[in-house]
Amino acid sequence: MPEATSSPVSAATARTSTRRTPPTWLVVALACAGQFLVVLDVSVVNVALPSMRTDLGLSAQGLQWVVNAYAIAFAGFMLLGGRAGDLYGRKRMFLVGLGLFTLASLGGGLAQEGWQLLAARAVQGLGAAVLAPSTLTILTAAVPEGAARARAIA
Repeated sequence: MPEATSSPVSAATARTSTRRTPPTWLVVALACAGQFLVVLDVSVVNVALPSMRTDLGLSAQGLQWVVNAYAIAFAGFMLLGGRAGDLYGRKRMFLVGLGLFTLASLGGGLAQEGWQLLAARAVQGLGAAVLAPSTLTILTAAVPEGAARARAIA
């Protein structure tokens, strides 16, 4: 008697049907947390500038570049981040952006020289530029149109 084998299509369908969609509140919370990191990092670095000056021996121009490296990379790569989300998927790019942002944050925290901090801040900006567009598209896909979506975006 021949063995019964399942076709690749039916196996893929079985895997897809068993995949569960996370609750909307969890999606909203995670997307908001990611966006909060992006916005927080723009301003929180200002609190640490005096310590950076002392510990890394940065000049006034160096301190300005600590702030600007993030902002320039963030603004410069935002469209690329949005397009990457369109091409490769918003969830994947959200996770890539979050991972890149987190690793760059670790690198910035461990920096021993000014140039290392500047490089880490630029990579953080790149990660934020990939992360930020994905958060909005994840929210709009997860929350039904209407008052609930308006609350989630607000």
